[in-house]
Amino acid sequence: MEWDQMGLALFAILLLLLFAGVPVAFSLGLAGMAGVYLFLSPAMLMQLARISFDVASTHLFIVAPLFVLMAGTVSRSDVATRSFDGAKKWLNWLPGSLGVSTVASATLFASISGSSPATAAAIGYTAVPEMLRHGYDKRLAVGIVAAGGTLGILIPPSVVMIIYGIITETAIGALFTAGVVPGLMFSGLLSAYVIWRSRGDRTGRSMAVTWPARLASLRGIWPIMVLFAAVMGAIYTGIAAPTEAAAIGAGVALVLTFARKGMGFAGLDTVLIRTAQTTAMILLLIICGSFFGFVVAACGVAYGIVEALTAAQVAPIWVLIGYVVVLLILGCVMDPASMLVITLPIAFPGLKRLGFDAVWLGALVTIAVEVGMITPPVGLNLFVLKGVVPKHISSRDIAAGSLPFVLVLLLGLATVMAFPDIATWLPKAVGY
Repeated sequence: MEWDQMGLALFAILLLLLFAGVPVAFSLGLAGMAGVYLFLSPAMLMQLARISFDVASTHLFIVAPLFVLMAGTVSRSDVATRSFDGAKKWLNWLPGSLGVSTVASATLFASISGSSPATAAAIGYTAVPEMLRHGYDKRLAVGIVAAGGTLGILIPPSVVMIIYGIITETAIGALFTAGVVPGLMFSGLLSAYVIWRSRGDRTGRSMAVTWPARLASLRGIWPIMVLFAAVMGAIYTGIAAPTEAAAIGAGVALVLTFARKGMGFAGLDTVLIRTAQTTAMILLLIICGSFFGFVVAACGVAYGIVEALTAAQVAPIWVLIGYVVVLLILGCVMDPASMLVITLPIAFPGLKRLGFDAVWLGALVTIAVEVGMITPPVGLNLFVLKGVVPKHISSRDIAAGSLPFVLVLLLGLATVMAFPDIATWLPKAVGY
């Protein structure tokens, strides 16, 4: 049987399982097992055990649970509320100041979160009611929070980049560094759009703020600065590897937040349980996704695709654009981790062979996944926001409010694609 027939059969089995409601990880594992029995040798099922051991024992995987623990610890505290309060006081002179403050506080929180839903939930709980109280359109208010939350997986640390790094064997420190400049650029684009939408709004200027009050508000965001310096400073200066920096971040986060409201031993118990659940989900996805990728490679599908594209003389950039479009479409119906483990084992070898930089690809993939976080009908940020915003805001309002920001994020994606140095300059500058 030819590689294209085997590839179509594998993906037909995978889609059948997914549509039947089988969880993504199990669908990948079962489709891979079916491929072994149909096209390879049953003895190759031993590869599933080898892959499971390799993934679970790699030092890189320790990064994921540690950053998840750090994000969960911070999310249980009042850091997000305090960062919004500080941004509100410092940016009150801008049109649409509350909206811009929401983006700014999301940017700050993203630098210690690593999770888009966590950022959207933490910031939205405070920011949406405040914007509504000052007369903001409800759809604009939830759209700002949903889009601002996406910065959580682009500005390091990022769980999505960790998954990408493990699957593609790309240095996680380089990926984290590559997310900094694009993350700040996206924050600026979102803020500029909010200012444009809020022309003539003088809400912030009506809230007189003294300089002592502004300076006092900085006390609320110092934990963010300390955490970012501890984690990213250790990575950028070479003092610690990403794994060690993640351990430092988890420890510092626990020290800074344990005595704060909502934490303590009861809060820590909840955080540890959620960390274990999230880690198990990520581990199972990566194991089953890696096994499915192994079967795809053993059947010659990835190699066959590259050879077919080379023979057809398709320009490499069009191959990359096609992959990004696939991610954007999948983002409408699938969560980020599932998108990566299904597509990367097939797409990455070909893209790398076509000459694309792995770090730049990591930034592009993260941004494409980021867009999916607010794309109806299954954008995770939309569901998370529904649980924290006032009850009179419907799911339709949240989806409609997010759509204009999808266009803003797509503009940013096109910019990073057109100018790779936006993502690759800083990694090269720090020696990656």
